[in-house]
Amino acid sequence: MTTRFTEQLSHILPMRISGRISRLVGLTAAVSGFPVPVGAIVRLEREHGSAIEGEVVGFHDQETLLLPYGDLGGIRRGSPVTLLQSTPGARVGDALLGRVINGRGRYIDGLPPAILPDRVPLHPAPLSPLERPRITGKLGLGLRAMDGLLTCGEGQRLGIFAGSGVGKSTLLGQIARSTTADVNVVVLIGERGREVREFIERDLGPEGLARSVVVVATGDDPALLRLRSAYLGTAIAEYFRDQGRNVLLMMDSVTRFALAQREIGLAAGEPPATRGYPPSVFALLPRLLERSGRNSRGSITGLYTVLVEGDDTNEPISDTVRGILDGHVVLSRRLAQQGHFPAIDVLASLSRLMSELASPEQKQAALTIRQLMAAYQQSEDLITIGAYQTGSNPLVDTAIQMKPAIDHFLKQRVDEKSSLQETCDVLIKLARLRDNLPKRTADPTPDK
Repeated sequence: MTTRFTEQLSHILPMRISGRISRLVGLTAAVSGFPVPVGAIVRLEREHGSAIEGEVVGFHDQETLLLPYGDLGGIRRGSPVTLLQSTPGARVGDALLGRVINGRGRYIDGLPPAILPDRVPLHPAPLSPLERPRITGKLGLGLRAMDGLLTCGEGQRLGIFAGSGVGKSTLLGQIARSTTADVNVVVLIGERGREVREFIERDLGPEGLARSVVVVATGDDPALLRLRSAYLGTAIAEYFRDQGRNVLLMMDSVTRFALAQREIGLAAGEPPATRGYPPSVFALLPRLLERSGRNSRGSITGLYTVLVEGDDTNEPISDTVRGILDGHVVLSRRLAQQGHFPAIDVLASLSRLMSELASPEQKQAALTIRQLMAAYQQSEDLITIGAYQTGSNPLVDTAIQMKPAIDHFLKQRVDEKSSLQETCDVLIKLARLRDNLPKRTADPTPDK
């Protein structure tokens, strides 16, 4: 009787898929006789009774390759491996607002856990291009340099290209506090553990955290968690977008996402290509970045930082990301060294949608300011050493007179907010100053 009941029950309950470790190579574990898909979540049993979880990253001959979410200490040949989840997903809900979670979606802020009623996949089907409405509305970011000269739309994707130590994290915190978006999703990938709390308490602040979800994977976390945190943050942003909200997704940084995938790809046996990056890196970047944007219900505006290697904006990751996104904002180390914050190099930056979003008056004012900044930059060396002669170029003369006013417009304190309408009004007034400046004539040359 018992045997017959067990046989009937085996047809109803799903079969438990398991295997055993056959070998370890570096950080990769190979499992024989384990037919599970790539991306599946598995459980690895340690020798002393505890267990760790891992993820399937590839196959080799008859073996399945795994990378763990933790240390492989205690794992030996023959250790059992069990399938936990074939399709990776995450629990989501409004209770995530104001919380800090890790790459597994678990709370790390020390507060009591909240119930999350919904579940979303980490890798949903891509949105059809024809299901994406055109971007017609502007999104205020609270920064005059960006709102006035690099206007961003709801659903646009902008890259922030910067070297280390030029104010990237401060800029993101300032935007999170000042933006007109309904929800912020901040993803910190590969950050120093010391800087996470500093960013949350100093840069983001209680005001910014209250309407934000912060996903953290520090530099000492396994590569899988750093990679997963990017997908988790994007999935959370998609959840709030599908509820009809305007979401601002800030990811810092895409470069560390690419480095994590390079580590995983090389461990899985991929051949290195450009600067050691395997081909999978350049395949995953557009899949991740294209998930932002508008749909019929809401929008995700993406701000993706790129840690420029050696301040070279043409290195492989920077060049690839710039070609995918809808604009780029370059932070200048030279401006940061001069105490000009935010250190946005306006002339090197571009918003591809500004021409469609800005009013004719704003576009003309922005063009005027750009022309004056470019004229001053071209003659800056002569002006600095005192070799420029007043009156030789009327445009440069005007640029010299207006430089203090332009710098005052572009500089902004961390605690200073500026609405989108206020920024546009000030920009138009600033451009009109050009017509009211007194004309300067050439300095008289003494008779010989």
